[in-house]
Amino acid sequence: MIVGDGTPLRRSLKRGSHGHRSLPDCGSRVASREWELGAVHTKARRRGSMQCLTGNTMGEKRIQPRTLKGFRDYLPSTMLAREQLIDTARAVYRSYGFAPIDTPALEYSEILLGKGGEESDKQLFRFRDQGDRDVAMRFDLTVPLARFVAMYANDLGVPFKRYHIGTVWRAEKPQRGRFREFVQCDFDTIGTTSNTADIETLLVIHDLMDRIGFERFEIRVNNRMILNGLLEQLGLRDRSTAVLRALDKLPKAGPEAVRTEMQLAGLSHEDTNAVLEFARRGGEPDDVLRRLRRELQTDSAQEGIERLAELFRVAQAAGVREDRLRLDLSIARGLDYYTGTIYETFLLDLPQIGSVCSGGRYDQLAELFTRQQLPGVGASLGLDRLLAAMEELGMLDSRSTPCTVFVPLFDPQHTAEYLAMARRLRSRGLAVDVYPDPKPLGKQLKYADRKGFLVAVIAGEDEFARGVWQVKDLVRGTQNEVPDADLADAVIATLGAHPQ
Repeated sequence: MIVGDGTPLRRSLKRGSHGHRSLPDCGSRVASREWELGAVHTKARRRGSMQCLTGNTMGEKRIQPRTLKGFRDYLPSTMLAREQLIDTARAVYRSYGFAPIDTPALEYSEILLGKGGEESDKQLFRFRDQGDRDVAMRFDLTVPLARFVAMYANDLGVPFKRYHIGTVWRAEKPQRGRFREFVQCDFDTIGTTSNTADIETLLVIHDLMDRIGFERFEIRVNNRMILNGLLEQLGLRDRSTAVLRALDKLPKAGPEAVRTEMQLAGLSHEDTNAVLEFARRGGEPDDVLRRLRRELQTDSAQEGIERLAELFRVAQAAGVREDRLRLDLSIARGLDYYTGTIYETFLLDLPQIGSVCSGGRYDQLAELFTRQQLPGVGASLGLDRLLAAMEELGMLDSRSTPCTVFVPLFDPQHTAEYLAMARRLRSRGLAVDVYPDPKPLGKQLKYADRKGFLVAVIAGEDEFARGVWQVKDLVRGTQNEVPDADLADAVIATLGAHPQ
């Protein structure tokens, strides 16, 4: 698959992984060697301090380079893949008519508090700023969207389709695929209750996963109206928030932990069993929905059933494979603002990492900020969780450069010619990097191989005298001599021979 500047998002790792030099370990290696700025003297760590204190040539103390728990740095190879994922998401969203917006990372706390539930409130990074205002970092992009459309609804018009790619923060326990700072790639349709928007949300999720390069994935859907209909028939409508929060933990915590939490919320043994038995139901969507029509008699439950039935019919007509769509009555979504169809997306080769693209319908969220009715539906791609999954599955390219063409500085007397040639290649749409130092050619080519360049364009005194260049395929090890006038075409042809 080609995205962005033509670089493949998914490439087989035939070249192997390229290593990266590690920073000095303050607790071990540094004490036993000289580092670049002078002799290193490791001192004992004081109680409660994690600083690595080392002397430098100025007699100052160095600070140990480190990151906070739950936060991470991204090396170039990972960041390149990250940006390509963003480019892919942006392209898919735009193909469906979603327009970009942005909102501040920092909001008044009252904007965010109570919108996602008690758990989300606990996870807020909240503080008082220099103006003594009670503020918090956004924990998702949906609540700021509700505030946004309430402020600008008259200017935007409805239905309003937007995408938003931004960083969010949650002070939750870091674990596999979960970080405290991560990027979400959201898309939402605001201002309509039409089931067409719900179905289109499913299609966007499907196309997004397909374009990224996944073959084996499953979109699981449910509807909050059905769950609420069950709870209403059990006489538990007033406890729906606690029950649905507990049910959302079923895949991670397991049935016994969920059973305990429900009973702590006041459910009887019989009611708890009824909810868990309902969640475990499986089978063909048509059969399950047919049974639910008979069992759940409330108007809202019947509406939820019909909306899901239409979703499955239209998805099939639109060409969505049956093995990629599943009705899962255990899906509840933990955020309190969901009211209708809900979605979670799992990688079948790595289901334990959790949902990588989730969302749903929320019809009352904007009403917290305006009298105008602004129902919405959408989903969010969890970029960093997906990236962690792709790393684990070996799907990421090991290259750490955005360029495909490498030009060694073989003869410093011809620096002008190297730079001029590189500009000519760039004018043909190629990404070209010229090495800055006249080191031995072998060292320069070793650098190019480690970085993951695909082609090297080489010339020395003899080539300049004859007006030719050597085009070396760094993957296959082959090399061809081409005239200067044909260089760009030859490089393009060599790159085109690589499987994408």
